[in-house]
Amino acid sequence: MANTFKFGNGEWAVGKETVLAYNDENNNFKPLPFTFDRGSIATVVNKDGLIETVGVDEPRIDFLNNTKGHLLLEPSRQNLITYSEEFDNAYWTKYDTSVTANQETSPNGSVTADKIIEDTGASTHIVGRVFSFTSGTTYSVSVFAKHNGRNLQISAGNTNTWAGSVKFDLENGVVLSEANGTGKIENFGNGWFRCIVTGTAGATASTNINFGLLDNQTTSYTGDGTSGIYLWGAQHEEGSYATSYIPTSGSAVTRSAETCSQTPPSGIIGQTEGVLYFESKINAQGTYTGITLSDGTTNNEIIIRFTSTDRIEYYLRSGGTQPIAEGTTLFDTDEYVKVAFAYKSGDSAVYINGTQVTTSTTTTMPVSLTKIKMSRGNNTGVFSGKVKDLKVYNTRLSNSELETLTTL
Repeated sequence: MANTFKFGNGEWAVGKETVLAYNDENNNFKPLPFTFDRGSIATVVNKDGLIETVGVDEPRIDFLNNTKGHLLLEPSRQNLITYSEEFDNAYWTKYDTSVTANQETSPNGSVTADKIIEDTGASTHIVGRVFSFTSGTTYSVSVFAKHNGRNLQISAGNTNTWAGSVKFDLENGVVLSEANGTGKIENFGNGWFRCIVTGTAGATASTNINFGLLDNQTTSYTGDGTSGIYLWGAQHEEGSYATSYIPTSGSAVTRSAETCSQTPPSGIIGQTEGVLYFESKINAQGTYTGITLSDGTTNNEIIIRFTSTDRIEYYLRSGGTQPIAEGTTLFDTDEYVKVAFAYKSGDSAVYINGTQVTTSTTTTMPVSLTKIKMSRGNNTGVFSGKVKDLKVYNTRLSNSELETLTTL
């Protein structure tokens, strides 16, 4: 049978090692530790559905909406909000609201979520803070919210400065409306939803980011003095999507970027034929990201990469040339995608989600394939997303096997 690397899909390592494993010539399952780097602590959703902090250089196996877990890989991001959990702090301005600290169990299991309560005035009821924005830069603002009689609106004080204004239904977990920017809502269980707004700054200026109460969908109304919402874990970051939560308490905090690669024992990767298989949910961003089999450079590599325009690209380079031309296929960043790149002299093919998207009869194959990287061979284009499964076969599977392997 084919010598198969396995990575993920229920076979994640428990502890600090992320493991790639393979079946040897006697079909014995052998683990191989990946080289994993991240220069800071980070958060992850554990098997119990709670947000927890993991240490420096510790891989994150994330279980948000995934019972088997996936390896979470993200770029460096900074939370520009310096009091992300303390809405009672004077850092936050209260507009016709009051805040009572530590009134509800938060998404990390501690009783640290704050209760935001409307007053009895006929007005908007808001907790907010002024931030600086740079024209042309995209920002994502997020907060964990729980219904206590009211819904939530995340909005800019001036949408000409930052194009963000979205309403969220905290009972049913849906986006109600998007006046400016794009909204997204994620279910964290126990009534908690992470509400996210992404928008681009239209001016270099300052304006509020507001977390406002809604009476159903109404922004200005007469409050009853008792209703409101619970808030926890606010985040304001530069980027076209929200990344995992970065806690702060008094200063901005930066989470470092993550890298992951492996140099298997000699002869394990198929040098003349094989299959690179990848199942993931991708965070498309402004640069190419992806995975490769390579010689450690960009001269010889098998590439599956993803672009900021929600496209999968796949090609092969041999001796610095590109005998298998670049192909491209649209994908949905909100869904998992399965990609298999089968390579063999005169008989190569790519399958995505059960469909053959390209074939090639080129006879030129790359040489010295010794490394598996979640990046280009030269470490550029570092992958960002949720890795559910990775396999590397050292023989070229049949087309019917490739179709089965990649069918969702």
